[in-house]
Amino acid sequence: MAEVKLGQLAQEKGSSDEVKQFGKRMVDDHGKANDKLKTAAAQSNVTLPSDVGAKEQTKYNSLSKLSGDAFDRAYAREMVMDHQKDVSEFQKEAKSGKDASLKSFASETLPTLQDHLKMARDMQQSLSTSNAKSSPKGASYK
Repeated sequence: MAEVKLGQLAQEKGSSDEVKQFGKRMVDDHGKANDKLKTAAAQSNVTLPSDVGAKEQTKYNSLSKLSGDAFDRAYAREMVMDHQKDVSEFQKEAKSGKDASLKSFASETLPTLQDHLKMARDMQQSLSTSNAKSSPKGASYK
C-alpha cells in the first residue's frame, strides 16, 4: 500500500518524467499485487492492515514536503531502499514460507519486485548523473 501511495505522490510532485513514470508503474503493479495478496491472505485466514503503517506515513509526509529535484532524488533513494528490503523479504518467504498461499504469492511477485529494484536503481543513477551534468563547471560542493 505504501508503494501505491508514494507512487501517486511521485506522479503529482515528480519533476522528471522518469520519476512520474516510475510512480505510475508502482501504482499499477503494486495495486495489482495488493489485490492478489488480499486473495492469498483470505485463503490463509490472515488479516491485512487497512492502511499504511506509521513508519510509511512518516516517509510519505517527509517526501510530500519536498519538490523538484530534491523530491526526485529522495523518492528514488526511498524506492531503492524499500525494494531492496522487499526483495529480501519475498526471497525468504518464497524459499522457506510455511503457508502455501503466501509462499506462492511471494514466488509469483518476486520477479516484479526485482524488476522494480533494477528500475529504481537505474532511476537513481540517472537522476544523479543528470544532476552532475547540470552542475556548473568548476563548482565544488562540500
